[in-house]
Amino acid sequence: MALPSARPASRQAMRRRPPAKAPAEALAKAAAQAPPQAPAPGAARLRCSQHRTAALFIVPFFALFAVVMVAPIGYALWMSLFQERSSGLGFGGAERVFSGLDNYADALSDDGFRSSFAHIALYCALYIPVMIGGSLALALLVDSALARAKRIFQLALFLPHAIPGLIASIIWIYLYTPGLSPVLDWIGALGGSWDFYSNDHVLASMVNLCAWQWTGYNMVIFYAALQAVPREVIEAAVVDGAGALRTALRIKVPMIASAVVMTVLFTCVGAIQIFTEPKLLNQRGAPAVDTEWSPTLFIWKAGFVRHDYGLAAAASLLLAALGIALSYLVTRLGNRWKAATS
Repeated sequence: MALPSARPASRQAMRRRPPAKAPAEALAKAAAQAPPQAPAPGAARLRCSQHRTAALFIVPFFALFAVVMVAPIGYALWMSLFQERSSGLGFGGAERVFSGLDNYADALSDDGFRSSFAHIALYCALYIPVMIGGSLALALLVDSALARAKRIFQLALFLPHAIPGLIASIIWIYLYTPGLSPVLDWIGALGGSWDFYSNDHVLASMVNLCAWQWTGYNMVIFYAALQAVPREVIEAAVVDGAGALRTALRIKVPMIASAVVMTVLFTCVGAIQIFTEPKLLNQRGAPAVDTEWSPTLFIWKAGFVRHDYGLAAAASLLLAALGIALSYLVTRLGNRWKAATS
């Protein structure tokens, strides 16, 4: 008789029992309510060891960066604020005095310094399209399906960069010199004439010298970037009827935009620092290349010929400021191009 009355009670208890929580929710709540545990001594020692190892690798870099980059820039900034002036009639010797921004004003008012930037602008306008365009064209040719012996072509095109810049300049100076150059002999045998040192041709001679050395190097960079382009994308373009030229210009080049922008940036920064090539052409008697043809030649003459170290330091910092501004401009334009092609 007690069984019928017990069943309703058990059903009522089951109705009042709260529903069971999901295992994940229960574990999360238990973990949140649990008191924080101190890390194991072994784990703490492992983290300290990792931090010491990271510092062991990072500190030498920053130390070397401070010695070879930060300290020279700081010293140049300090030198640019001083000038050497003679007292009296010049019999009392030179004295270093604080001049503030006078060295910067002297550099900007110097006709040779201003004209050197005009020379560099003409040089960059011719050199950068020739070198970047040639590197990109060679990389696309080597990457094409019709190319054979790609490793041999890469090595052959990269070899000019392996030659030191001074040696390469001397080789081309030999090829530019009348009476020594076989190139001029071949041009003369064909009934023509050419003067690599004339005012009309000296800029092209300088561009040829620099492009010969750096085209293969940048070609390797572009070719490496092309290897990351998905092959299925190229195959899809071919299936859609795109030819080799259209695939190269519309598919491959936009997909390596980052490599192109990086190369253009480094090329611009390197071009404004040109020194060896105009120096050797000047020594060979090129009339259009004087001792202040480029900003670096002006800095060299101010520091090592005129011994005006304050002026040289100020001109160096102005050139560095131009490099920073040029880097910013190229990066902004490159980002817009990448955004437009993506």
